Amino acid sequence: MEDRLMTIKQLAEYLNVNDRTVLKLVSDGALPGVKVGNQWRFRKAMIDTWLDDQMLGVMPRYLDRPRLNGSPRRMLELASCFQPDHIISELESETRNTIVEELAGLAARLGLIRDKTWFVGALIERENVMPSAMGNGIAFLHTLRRNPEQVARPFMVLGRSHRGVDFDALDGHLTHLFFALGLKFEELYLPWLHKLSQMFAYEDTVKAILDAPGAAAIFEAVAAAERRLEPEASAAHR
Repeated sequence: MEDRLMTIKQLAEYLNVNDRTVLKLVSDGALPGVKVGNQWRFRKAMIDTWLDDQMLGVMPRYLDRPRLNGSPRRMLELASCFQPDHIISELESETRNTIVEELAGLAARLGLIRDKTWFVGALIERENVMPSAMGNGIAFLHTLRRNPEQVARPFMVLGRSHRGVDFDALDGHLTHLFFALGLKFEELYLPWLHKLSQMFAYEDTVKAILDAPGAAAIFEAVAAAERRLEPEASAAHR
């Protein structure tokens, strides 16, 4: 029952609002839902997580302003879940499992996760199914199963290793940059992974981060990669 699917009418009753309010929220991309045929359906567990986020003030910010001639692009800005203190400038670890431990340790110290042991196990479980190293020196770690109650707020942490670590990368090379995602909503994972893979498709982006002298410079290099990916959106906000 806790993970049951609800219709617009059932959700409106659950939230104590009218049907039109629910339809507007989901159409605007503010409410997590999925269309089955031409009917909206909502998972109760995800709605409860969404409610928690509203109460905690965890509000997603979007890159594009609404456009009159089409749906706005709904993609979280990096700054909404990634900051300079989310970065380990030089990882001490030299193996896959200890890399995961070090990244999870940072997330725990920042209060981003409620259970470090869970996060470590969930990341390693995903690595055992399919390595997250995409080649080009990059790995995007995330959990196989989503446990939104374990994530205090959506986040991304980054660890850098100049010497590199064997992470079973697709190209057979060592991995130097390790991004670990902790996102509450299932729908955010594929868009985020797609966005990050586009940002780091350029070798000069990876080099800029490896050459950066510290966390602040690393953060700015990542932000520059985001601006490069979204030149129109960036120009619109200036």
